[in-house]
Amino acid sequence: MRTLVILFLAFLSLSSMAQKPVRVAVAGLSHGHVGWIFNRKDKTDIQLVGIWEANPDLVKQFTERYKLDPKLFYSDLNKMLDEVKPEAVSAFGAINEHVVVVRACAPRKINVMVEKPLATTFADAKEIQKLATQHGVHVLTNYETSWYASNQHVNQLIQDGKLGEIRKVMVNDGHQGPKEIGVSKEFFAILTDPVKNGAGALVDFGCYGANLMTWLMKGERPLSVTAVTHQNKPDIYKNVDDEASIILQYPKSQCIIQGSWNWSFARKDMEVYGNKGYAIAVNPTVVRQRLQEKAPEETLKLDPRPAPYTDPFSVLADVVQGRIKLDQNDLYGLPVNVTVVEILETAKEAAKTGKTIFLKK
Repeated sequence: MRTLVILFLAFLSLSSMAQKPVRVAVAGLSHGHVGWIFNRKDKTDIQLVGIWEANPDLVKQFTERYKLDPKLFYSDLNKMLDEVKPEAVSAFGAINEHVVVVRACAPRKINVMVEKPLATTFADAKEIQKLATQHGVHVLTNYETSWYASNQHVNQLIQDGKLGEIRKVMVNDGHQGPKEIGVSKEFFAILTDPVKNGAGALVDFGCYGANLMTWLMKGERPLSVTAVTHQNKPDIYKNVDDEASIILQYPKSQCIIQGSWNWSFARKDMEVYGNKGYAIAVNPTVVRQRLQEKAPEETLKLDPRPAPYTDPFSVLADVVQGRIKLDQNDLYGLPVNVTVVEILETAKEAAKTGKTIFLKK
């Protein structure tokens, strides 16, 4: 009887630990997606313990907007990490600052989640991967399209052999443009800076297609990359591209990625054609598919993915506390996202030189 009581108490202790919120700090407030972490008061899986932001105007703005305790804010990243001791940091600054955040966090055994893409250069992406491996921490890259039930359904069709071998994939992402949709001045400054963002639409929206295609191809790198970029609106986007098309060539398949700040309306969709059938992820929950030559096309309305796959911070909490173990080829994981940055960097060079670039083995 005494043994059963001890086991029961141990179980209760483990259950309590599992429910304890993950201590999360925010690095940067300039990214347009940062509002997500302040607009989830109904969830208790994370606890916000600190915010690093050097811009006093942003500090004032967010303190007033979300009624935040001024004691949460730090102007020095290292001081924040040492004083509040977070278990994870979510980065919401410029893309080229991701490596700076990981350099600070990894040696302190602090996990990191960044907004897409992982980095602006392949060298930074590889350094992030090395630091994460060396110090045994997770570095996740948040993509909205990772949560789409439609994309998961299409990938499952591929795994089940219902589409056959992948022959052509087309991924279309973007909107009317950052200025046109009214992003904040701080976020606009990042997106239109070729150093802070890496490029314009090519990085901002080309990264989605590179992420999804690498996932569909189980981590395989393309043989070659071809790209064309353009400025349709140089008066607004004078330093970066607002239009980008990227072609990834594989031994038996091709992917066309169209990232644009010139779409009529916002879109994030994917078309996958195999030698047996095709499936089109129209939006997060709708798929059009045709799986047999003589069968008609059918439209499926899917249920959204279940929790925690509806909220990036819930996934972060579950990864940190061991309830989720990322697959080697996970959309959020480092192997896929290091390849994404390699593709984007190669695409920029291909667009600049006007030549197809073959990747080294």
